[in-house]
Amino acid sequence: MLVEQQATISVSGTVVHCRGTWTLSHLDELERASGELRYPDARDVTYEAGEVTAMDTGGALVLQQSINSLRRTGRTVSLRGLKPEFAELVQLINTRVSLNHAAALRQDGWQERLSQNLQRRQKAILDRLAFIGETTVAFGRLAMRPGSIRWKALMRVVELDGVRALPITGLLTFLVGVVIAYQGAEQLRKFGTNIFIVDLVGISLVREIAPLIVAILIAGRSGSAYAAEIGTMKVTEELDAIRTLGISPINLLVLPRVLALVIALPLLTVYADVMGVFGGMLIASGQLNVSFAEFLTRFEETVAVRHFLIGLAKVPFFAIIIALVGCYQGFQIRGGVDDVGRHTTISVVQSIFLVIVFDAICSILTNWWDL
Repeated sequence: MLVEQQATISVSGTVVHCRGTWTLSHLDELERASGELRYPDARDVTYEAGEVTAMDTGGALVLQQSINSLRRTGRTVSLRGLKPEFAELVQLINTRVSLNHAAALRQDGWQERLSQNLQRRQKAILDRLAFIGETTVAFGRLAMRPGSIRWKALMRVVELDGVRALPITGLLTFLVGVVIAYQGAEQLRKFGTNIFIVDLVGISLVREIAPLIVAILIAGRSGSAYAAEIGTMKVTEELDAIRTLGISPINLLVLPRVLALVIALPLLTVYADVMGVFGGMLIASGQLNVSFAEFLTRFEETVAVRHFLIGLAKVPFFAIIIALVGCYQGFQIRGGVDDVGRHTTISVVQSIFLVIVFDAICSILTNWWDL
């Protein structure tokens, strides 16, 4: 169909012919002609633009819109013959149109954004469940074949996350015991019940505070290291090399860390209990005139073994949570160094949050069961 001699668009078979001056002054004519044009029903359509003598952004926009309208119907559209300078202009317009379309998608209504957010959340939950399931299956296979345990890797993680954590763990729990005893001493002295400092320090430390402090400390120290190490291996494509060799990353990287923390964390907790109680003993001796012998005697009488066992029973679950969250976040890294730092931070926050939630649930259940 011919509009005017200056700028025309017509159809011949499966070819759309573009001729003349495609500029802003002919924009209305081109848009009207393009809208009235009966495009070919063929699957493959070719735009022949070798006879276009002039083109500006207005003409390029009309041409690109015409091509896009055909592509949205499922046709395969090709453009040929256009001069290089005009082709660059059309490419620029195409890029701008794509960016505007993406921006329009981002500005969808709240219902669409809510739906997309729910879909992302659902996918994230399914990914986590898949990771937990894969790890559980791998652990079951390992339990059936104990000889396949990588003892060297396991002992190395125990050393790094257990032995080397002794100084900071001991210092921190010692100071926590000092703070608890010091704050309690001020109140107990008013009522003349100095000896009850043993109950305050002993039960609170061995049952709740020491396991929780150790878990939070290890989450920040070791959980973040797991995410960073695995993430760095993924960025440098070491994980792909491991899979190419036929080795499961779960068996090589996740299981040794989980088992090592399950071994190391209870031992660290016992050590933290001792250091925390020792800090409380020092304050009780200095502030309340409760000797070490009196403190230990009272401790044996009032702090039942069940308090120690309840505190210790939660620790393996803390270890599993910390190790799995750290390793999972490491596997989720997709980008470069920035993504490593972001997922490392996420691993620490999620580990601490889940540990505290689990501890709160355990406290409620043990209270219901009068333990």
